[in-house]
Amino acid sequence: MSGTALVTGGAGFIGSHLVDRLLAAGWQVRTLDDLSTGRRENLESAAPRSALRVVDGSVLDTRLVEDLVDGVDVVFHLAATVGVDLVVREPLRTLRTNLGGTESVLAAAGHRGTPVLLASSSEVYGRTARVPQAEDDDRWLGPPGSARWSYATSKAAAECLALAWHRERGLPTVVARLFNTIGARQRGRYGMVVPRFVSAAVRGEPLRIFGDGSQTRCFCHVRDVVEGLLGLAIHAPAYGGVFNLGGGEEISIRNLALRVLGLAGVPDSETARRLRMVPDDEAGERGADDMRRRVPDTRRVEAAIGWRPRIGLDEALGELIARRRGE
Repeated sequence: MSGTALVTGGAGFIGSHLVDRLLAAGWQVRTLDDLSTGRRENLESAAPRSALRVVDGSVLDTRLVEDLVDGVDVVFHLAATVGVDLVVREPLRTLRTNLGGTESVLAAAGHRGTPVLLASSSEVYGRTARVPQAEDDDRWLGPPGSARWSYATSKAAAECLALAWHRERGLPTVVARLFNTIGARQRGRYGMVVPRFVSAAVRGEPLRIFGDGSQTRCFCHVRDVVEGLLGLAIHAPAYGGVFNLGGGEEISIRNLALRVLGLAGVPDSETARRLRMVPDDEAGERGADDMRRRVPDTRRVEAAIGWRPRIGLDEALGELIARRRGE
């Protein structure tokens, strides 16, 4: 299947990979990005260029969003404030972008009946102790005064908006909850752990670990995630549903740091001195409010579209280390 797609946040890490995938499949693509965290250079390799229209602007600009949605077959709504550091530092911007931007996109799509895929986050699960996390699980969040939980709330509210448009107005919407996506073009400046670790390992610097490092995550390569996003967006039976997309290997942050060092060729005798532990009281909100385990239950998406991650963690990390060394 091909057609015309709008990708909000299209100059971002995941968005730009999605654009590449759509163009390779023969789609005409429009992107909208305010370049606050996205970068134009992420789209420089996109081909064919004649099939791509790049627009600088905000999803909060309702008139612009209306114009861009007009004539497209599907909207991939990825634009959001992302990254723990940025979310903690700018909670007001986070709420306005994640809520107002989603409302703007859904309203524009609703006027035309255009399908919308909303990219959400595993943060919506909060502090739940249940593992793995399934789409219908109850959520346990911290206080609204915490910027981190305001982000989780904004993403959950965005999901509610998308699902409400589907239930009340019949708009084809589907929600994809992403668990720790990694790959080329991701930057560590907003708190993402893998690019931070890879850069530090290659430069010979300490790898900073917040808390005791026992918190666990599952990482998924961006190419796998993009396949899931595309598959869900064009699968009509998925409309009205919520689906996890994430990796299958659970690893502690400390062991992740050791894995990166090993793949970067650092001898075992040197690894201990390359780890820099940052106590929770120094890490601030990002440490105190950190979720202990994030493990996705992906049975629902596998049943719906046959999706499961194909690229292992070592392959993904090795690719990033090689790319970082080549820069």
